[in-house]
Amino acid sequence: MRRADGRRAPDAVVALAREDALLAFLAPFTRQAAAEFPAALAALREQLPVDDGPIGVLGASLGGAVALQVLTASEIPIRAVALVNPAVRIRSVVGLVDGLAGHPYRWTEQAHRTADELDFVARAADLAAPPPLLLVSGERDHPDLRADAAALVDVLRGRHAHPDAVELVTVPDLAHPLADEPGLEPAPQLPVARAVDDIVTTWFHRRLTG
Repeated sequence: MRRADGRRAPDAVVALAREDALLAFLAPFTRQAAAEFPAALAALREQLPVDDGPIGVLGASLGGAVALQVLTASEIPIRAVALVNPAVRIRSVVGLVDGLAGHPYRWTEQAHRTADELDFVARAADLAAPPPLLLVSGERDHPDLRADAAALVDVLRGRHAHPDAVELVTVPDLAHPLADEPGLEPAPQLPVARAVDDIVTTWFHRRLTG
């Protein structure tokens, strides 16, 4: 099966999208990755020369939803968060995978509940003390994702003791992916991806070492 843009998608993703894009793919991916985060972090700390202090978290696309789930549901101290073209409201992502499923998504009561649980604009109230957050939004990202990103920044600035610690940076010419799709093989870094890399690296250096 091909995506809406004509490019081929991985078969496993297509199968899950056909079964139920939200309940079989997007939500389980987000929840399982967040649930596995503490063990993954512990394994990294065993292998790398780092202490057990607060960390920085980075998530892009659906990984942005994972990072936000970790931020809202985990007890691990997080010092800074960076998101790149993130899935802030999973409901907005569902419509983007209709091309994979081959049909419009069929919403059920359970699907609506799940989408509400993975709406991180609505769940911003769960963050009693939001850490500094950088949101990088591609100028050519999907309009709904860009609107959700701006909404998250607005609500977090309203809750933060230092609103300037929540930053929104728009990258010209950046679409949703950071690499040519499907992105399954190693390839040279695109100029827009290099720009994102520089922005995020500089921001983390300032927030984690300052």
